[in-house]
Amino acid sequence: MRYQQVGLLEHDPARAWAGYTLIAPLRTEMAYLVNMNGEIVHRWTLPGKLAATAYLWPGGRLAVTCESEGGPPVPQALGGNFYELDWHGAVVWHHLDPGQHHDFRRLPDGNTIYPAWRLMDPAHQKRVLGGIAGTEHADGNIYEDVIREVSPDGELVWEWPMTSLEMEKYPLSDGALRYGYAHCNTLFPMEDGRILLCFRNMDMIAILNRETGAFDWEMRDLTFGRPHDARIVEDGRILLFANNCGNDMLVPEHSRVLEIDPATKETVWVYKDRHSWTFHSSVASGANRLPNGNTLICETVWGRVFEVTREGEIVWDFVNPIFETELPISEGKGNWVFRAYRYAADGPEIDGNLP
Repeated sequence: MRYQQVGLLEHDPARAWAGYTLIAPLRTEMAYLVNMNGEIVHRWTLPGKLAATAYLWPGGRLAVTCESEGGPPVPQALGGNFYELDWHGAVVWHHLDPGQHHDFRRLPDGNTIYPAWRLMDPAHQKRVLGGIAGTEHADGNIYEDVIREVSPDGELVWEWPMTSLEMEKYPLSDGALRYGYAHCNTLFPMEDGRILLCFRNMDMIAILNRETGAFDWEMRDLTFGRPHDARIVEDGRILLFANNCGNDMLVPEHSRVLEIDPATKETVWVYKDRHSWTFHSSVASGANRLPNGNTLICETVWGRVFEVTREGEIVWDFVNPIFETELPISEGKGNWVFRAYRYAADGPEIDGNLP
């Protein structure tokens, strides 16, 4: 299928939440802001190829992780070079951890928290259950997730490894590759100090208690289909991008955005396209709740970012027109966007730099 249209596809000013949307094409050296008309109003040149996530932080600071050298041989969203850039692209903070992958967050005290890969010792590797037999890394090993927190000067102040769990209770999902245990693609710091984590290769979301090193709450569901971007929204509910819930061969594979009540583990809201096959990203992607109650969704493999109402109506729709992403799973270049965020014109992230 060829793209039929890129750029702005739809905009309903009366129902969309106005602001500037950050678009960062995956594995490129660029990030840009678009206004509600789909016009690029600001652009950054990155110090390297974007590994995955990009955020705007207060003060007009762009925070990214770019590819680095010397890290574990696990290519999925491997970054390691942390950069905080000012509005004009100057580097104001840098940290190097070649094991970092997927996500990172700035904490209120100025520290930074993120997942990283590291080689598991042989004894722990023998305890990894599930997944497809024989799909360990080509070097014969399994690499585990660790969550790390560093101070502004790069000092490691806290670390939590997956192997601290009773591993037999946490097998990999059927069909998952065994090179990584357990592919944490998102961490979301909660106001009470705990951390909401999303594990792709376990089809699991869990709340980690930093004090005990155990999960206070967890939920596994194979219909999540290798989920991404779990986050807390209003009333403590969890918003989640369920990548691929097509378990019936007669139903085309399709993605969903779920809002889950953690008290009951019931889905209280769901978005999927009316024609299910027209909304699907098998990898990456995300969703976040906007201040007006709408949801901004990023459909990675199509480079698409769109906003939906509570009723599922699309009120803003944009397709990244920049095809510079070197795709790891096919020939040629794509327009992939790992995640996207919208910021208010008068918010601290824009910091008065745009009208």
